[in-house]
Amino acid sequence: MKLAWTLGIFVALVVLLAVGLRLDPREVPSPLIGKPAPAFELPLLAAPDKTFSQKDMLGKVWVLNVWASWCAPCLVEHPQITRLAASGVAPVVGLNYKDLREDALPWLARNGNPFVATVYDSAGRIAIDYGVYGVPETYVIDRKGVIRYKRIGPVTPEILKEKIEPLLRELNA
Repeated sequence: MKLAWTLGIFVALVVLLAVGLRLDPREVPSPLIGKPAPAFELPLLAAPDKTFSQKDMLGKVWVLNVWASWCAPCLVEHPQITRLAASGVAPVVGLNYKDLREDALPWLARNGNPFVATVYDSAGRIAIDYGVYGVPETYVIDRKGVIRYKRIGPVTPEILKEKIEPLLRELNA
């Protein structure tokens, strides 16, 4: 009887492990989906004397992209974010995360600046409110300021084409 219980527990653990290994960590459900985007008012990266708030985007469908100059995957996804911004389907706002201005500004100058605005979150305070696991992360926010989608990790051409662009078109309809 004791052997049967031990064997049963072992099989259950193996099954749980097998299921867990098939899950995509980039598809972690966010408790913020369907809820208002956390409020912020931060200085602009390029103009520290000016501020930007999520309230500035009310009435618009928009994308928030969390990035940093020290983040290698951010550079990998940058062409996709640039393509998205150039498409005009929605404005893209950058949230520069735990970075130095003197590193972030040349990074944008070198790689192109697709953002209508880039806010500077040097302490990572706002990123915590958004539940950022790490950079890059991307959010789609609707006209009412509600988060409708979250991508953990780089936006790939497939994610852009199959998930983000269709959602933005739907929200803009």
